[in-house]
Amino acid sequence: MAGAETLSTPHPVDQPDPSMVQLLSPEGVREDSPDYPIDLSPDQLRQALERMVMARRLDVEGTNLQRHGELGLWPPLIGQEATQAGAMLAIGPNDQVFPTYREQGLTHWKGVSVADILATWRGSAICPWDTVATHCSAYPVMIGSSALHGVGYAMGIQRDGMTGHDDPDADAAVLLFHGDGSMSEGDVSESYVFAAATGAPIVFCCINNQYAISERTTVSARTSLFRRAAGFGLRAVQVDGNDAIAVAAVLRDAMRRARNGEGPTFVEAWTYRMGAHTTTDDPTRYRTKDEEQAWAALDPISRLRAHLLAEDLIDDDWLAGLDGRADEFGASVRAAIDDIPEPDLVEELGRVYVDPTPDIRREQQELAEWLALDPEEAN
Repeated sequence: MAGAETLSTPHPVDQPDPSMVQLLSPEGVREDSPDYPIDLSPDQLRQALERMVMARRLDVEGTNLQRHGELGLWPPLIGQEATQAGAMLAIGPNDQVFPTYREQGLTHWKGVSVADILATWRGSAICPWDTVATHCSAYPVMIGSSALHGVGYAMGIQRDGMTGHDDPDADAAVLLFHGDGSMSEGDVSESYVFAAATGAPIVFCCINNQYAISERTTVSARTSLFRRAAGFGLRAVQVDGNDAIAVAAVLRDAMRRARNGEGPTFVEAWTYRMGAHTTTDDPTRYRTKDEEQAWAALDPISRLRAHLLAEDLIDDDWLAGLDGRADEFGASVRAAIDDIPEPDLVEELGRVYVDPTPDIRREQQELAEWLALDPEEAN
């Protein structure tokens, strides 16, 4: 249209924003940020590295168990370990975490057993853990659906007066994870609106791993995701999602603000899904080896390990011990599959509604009678 204003050329969506927070270079060199100062102890740094290694081992074992027919599905997390380890350095004892289905490491560190995680992907249970005791909510399989739940939970925290005391042991907030693809879901946009309008104590951690299954972020976004979030009135920042220290610093600041009653924050973690979307996916159909190798050079575990070695916080003996502990953990993951009970189908049917309807009760009885039959009679 003649005379109409045109949009300025946006920053390329497939490149990190110039403002992206990074405290550890890809080579493991520590950098400082006046906006996000953080002082982590040697023990915290070693623990972060160990958690990342264990998360990757859990991922390897989960993939192998699915390939052996023990799990129905598994969503690989390889490449995204730093966001989960960094988050653990930012959350307080009362904070509630809403993970995606790819935050298996974080879920385990929050107190959920490996058996319960595997049971979800075996199809034996739906969130068998105590979400109150662990402060870790259920995996959402419907993309973006937990955003509404997380904001509602945060509004409840707000109304219960659990913010604004400048006491992390008394105050609470929500840390909610979602992926880049979920930003195309209406539920997520509605969540941003409510969070901003109410000043809810929530931090949205958007894991931008470059792909919504097989579609690049460039397909659905014209500008960086954190800049889109700012349009909703959210404080927004982009962080290097392969830098555990930067993730910890940015999320600490955001969670502190939320607990203090300063409102919500959107954090875009710029990272890469090094594996498949799930074990039913073949990423070679939509991305190149050159692309994968370029991101492999930014591996989050290699980066933090290089930093700790350079600072003499670990040595070869410590790393050898870590390898041994990872092997033991891997064996425990494989053994955990035997601890998963078969689901009680009659009981599961009763969970369709809070209070089973007469039709559900009738179907439960029919199912129980059918299950009691001799296999030959049942056929």
